[in-house]
Amino acid sequence: MQGVLLFVHIVVCLLLVIVVLLQSGKSADLAGAFGGYGSQSTFGPRGTATLLSKITTTLAILFMVTSLLLQVLAAGRSRSGSVLPQEKPAAKSETSQPLKTGGDAPQQPQTPPAE
Repeated sequence: MQGVLLFVHIVVCLLLVIVVLLQSGKSADLAGAFGGYGSQSTFGPRGTATLLSKITTTLAILFMVTSLLLQVLAAGRSRSGSVLPQEKPAAKSETSQPLKTGGDAPQQPQTPPAE
């Protein structure tokens, strides 16, 4: 499921880049090259939406939906509350003794009395 969704997400990303690059800018006419906007005003009517702008809107919505779905699937996979890996404590061996702290001098091993 996640692999298919990732494939769809990548295809949508590529198509979105292509469609945005195919669109012409707002001031793509000759008057825009010299700093003027011709008959267009700054807050004037935009006119009808072209096919490319409708495709851009659709692809942008698909991009957001697939991004959110991929995040939900990734969050469901790892339920750990920490970003650090959980390490198991080292097993105690019989020969290891805990370190003593304080003013006590280290103890010498006891030797059996000589007979």
